Amino acid sequence: MSDIILEVENLSVSFKTYGGSVQAVRGISFKLHEGETLSIVGESGSGKSVTIRTILGVLTGNATITAGSIMYRGQDLTKVTEADFHKIRGKLISLVFQDPLSALNPIMKIGKQISEALRLSKGLEKKAAHDQAIELMRLVAIPEPEHRYDQYPFQFSGGMRQRIVIAIALASDPEILICDEPTTALDVTVQAQILELIAALKQKRNLSVIFITHDLGVVANTADRVAVMYAGRIVETGTVDEIFYEARHPYTWALLSSMPDLETREELFAIPGTPPNMLHPPTGDAFAPRNTYAMKIDRQKEPPEFRLSDTHSASTWLLHPSAPAVERPLVLSERIGRMLKRREKS
Repeated sequence: MSDIILEVENLSVSFKTYGGSVQAVRGISFKLHEGETLSIVGESGSGKSVTIRTILGVLTGNATITAGSIMYRGQDLTKVTEADFHKIRGKLISLVFQDPLSALNPIMKIGKQISEALRLSKGLEKKAAHDQAIELMRLVAIPEPEHRYDQYPFQFSGGMRQRIVIAIALASDPEILICDEPTTALDVTVQAQILELIAALKQKRNLSVIFITHDLGVVANTADRVAVMYAGRIVETGTVDEIFYEARHPYTWALLSSMPDLETREELFAIPGTPPNMLHPPTGDAFAPRNTYAMKIDRQKEPPEFRLSDTHSASTWLLHPSAPAVERPLVLSERIGRMLKRREKS
């Protein structure tokens, strides 16, 4: 296994509100290895975006890191000053935003926005920044970059705007690229193009990538390892094959079951209920109220992490030696089998 470039340990983040303290992230731990793509998966409100905002040091004023550390190259990012963070954020660790139209300045030409990122991160002169901006546009497959350098964001399609945002993120030659649901607003064909682009750039530049998504179809084609989040906690981690073939947490089963499949004949599964109110996290397993397989202990005590292999673990009482044997749903097995066959062919 390659060296660890980023290690999050027992991280907890809360937000002060008029109603009380929202416990958005609750004691999560994970590692990112050099040259690896780690996908963090979960529903809206599970804590994915708060986690990456904490890594980047861009939490809102009412947020507090109540516990834990984020170690990057020997530095704890939870303790560095804002002045020191300017040397890291956008330079060594970059972010690709979810909505490229909001991320780009609508009244500034695309080329100037890329050039400005180059000048700020590398201190380049105007001519050198212009030339490197053209090369970055070419790198992310923008056609006729010399011509399109002087165009505005509204003159680009959604997919092309996302390529521009990726070019800006790459301007500083970062070591870690964080992608916050970069394909959400794109159609399926363009999604595939963007995912292929990110994979190619990762190999070419030896990037370490954190991919935030709720779409397990995206995960199957991009990730090396997966961390599944629910109610501010990581409930299962494993390699892509372990998560798809050997998932053991009922929430992971539910996410996989709700994933659309063109060959599905049965009704698509919907996870019952709603995510818990993180002002008052439930006692025990937070997923218990929505879990078909929940036992009495799930409502009384939070499950520990059970290790299934060196790379695979899950936090569910179903893995306790005294728990009844439960097989994952047959419908899910059939659907995942079809999807993985298509993945192998591609």
